[in-house]
Amino acid sequence: MSFAPRLTEFLALRAGSKASSRLLTWLVGLGGIGLFGVAVIDSSMIPIPLPGSTDLLLLILTAHPYTSSVLAVSFVAWAVAGSIAGGYLTWRAGQKGGAVALEKYVRPKHLKPVSRWVKRHGPITVGVAALLPPPIPLLPFLLAAGALGVPRNRFLGAFGIARLIRYSLISWLGFSFGRQFIRTWQRTLAGWSTPVLSIYLGLVVLGACYGFWKFFRKKK
Repeated sequence: MSFAPRLTEFLALRAGSKASSRLLTWLVGLGGIGLFGVAVIDSSMIPIPLPGSTDLLLLILTAHPYTSSVLAVSFVAWAVAGSIAGGYLTWRAGQKGGAVALEKYVRPKHLKPVSRWVKRHGPITVGVAALLPPPIPLLPFLLAAGALGVPRNRFLGAFGIARLIRYSLISWLGFSFGRQFIRTWQRTLAGWSTPVLSIYLGLVVLGACYGFWKFFRKKK
């Protein structure tokens, strides 16, 4: 039996809400490809009002009862690959734009301390920023790394290792402890599953649209 039908069957037994089942089936059905896309945007210059979307989606995917250990590892790989792709694009934009890009996309209150930390510690600063959860902003560090001359390979190495550690930890938490949480959620809050998932997915879509609009507006 494939992954999506198993999910539908599981939700039908646990939740009792067809709309909730369809929403969560669609969300999880995106699988690694959807996770990759979210991770690219999450680490790019496109501002999303929902920081940590990759973390949340990875947690949901790995917490599903029919996710095997091999599948959980593959989800981590998709998330890391997407994050590296988005991070590299941001680093490249900083390299090409220099100080102008920093002033345009980084808030004034973050500009000086971020630039100082990146100048002093280089890739280490990028790695620490990539490990820390929201609300620590990631974009300023990635842009500053490119604008201030952090070498590409050292940047990718530090950023990739940090993301691998972060997403591996999230995957382990979801795989080990998240299943009981999902069962409790579906048993006690089944009636709220549909509105909560609808609001979450709506915010993701609206946030992505707003981010694209703001990005291209600044670009023009």
